[in-house]
Amino acid sequence: MKRRAFIQTLGAVAAGGVALPRGLKFSKRLDRIGLELYAVRHEMAKDPEKTLAAIRAIGYTDVELLWSFDNFRRTAAQVAETLKKEGLRAPSAHISPIILFVGWERSLETAKQLGHQYLIVPDFGGETTRTLDDWREWADRFNTAGAVARKAGIWLAFHNEADHMKPIDGMAPYDVFVERLDPSVVRLQLDTGNMLIGGGDPMRYLEKYRDRYWSFHLKDVVPDRSSDTRLGKGIFDFKRFLAAVPALEQKPCYVEDESPSDELGAARSNFDYLHTLDF
Repeated sequence: MKRRAFIQTLGAVAAGGVALPRGLKFSKRLDRIGLELYAVRHEMAKDPEKTLAAIRAIGYTDVELLWSFDNFRRTAAQVAETLKKEGLRAPSAHISPIILFVGWERSLETAKQLGHQYLIVPDFGGETTRTLDDWREWADRFNTAGAVARKAGIWLAFHNEADHMKPIDGMAPYDVFVERLDPSVVRLQLDTGNMLIGGGDPMRYLEKYRDRYWSFHLKDVVPDRSSDTRLGKGIFDFKRFLAAVPALEQKPCYVEDESPSDELGAARSNFDYLHTLDF
């Protein structure tokens, strides 16, 4: 195809007028790459400010905070100041589920202070998830708290762990929980590695709940699915997955390598993999 015709074709595609010629394909890359701070929790515990500076120097633009770790003994004002200084964004934080019952409205104000779009519960205490009715009750609580959050301009969301796929009475509690949620007030964060370790298929769940996943933990796993590993070293097809996510540019994506011996080294390796990944 000659240059002028190629440019005209691109313009027509952008306008929605024609399909791409056979054999011509656009590739994309992630514009923003985030790091879940659990991946560098030991470094954060030693020196939060130095670690956040190192994260930004690697190239990460976003971080997911850990309110469940008390933000590594720093106040919201201190965290906000460091994020601003380093040029980092914090679209979300992981929180304890108890916050939904105590101080929820105050937590929403703190979320605004830190620039969060999402407050995400990663798990529940085991004593409150023994039956499917426990999971249904949690979903009802999420719907109530999520409605309050939406009035404040924040989204409440839920993150999947591996054991959420373990059947209770023949059903995956994760499915029971998600089906009972009100998608107008609660969104989901999909952890690819946790889904795989739990025996689920991230691609199938992305298709099933296509419009409900608004944040992602990008995590690879070893062939026997017993643990996670560095991105690109395991079995998951990130190209196929990322290409299938609708409106990906609107959805925070975080690296999470849970147990590396060199936390910042792993963070750099994982960033380099995603930064150069065409999909």
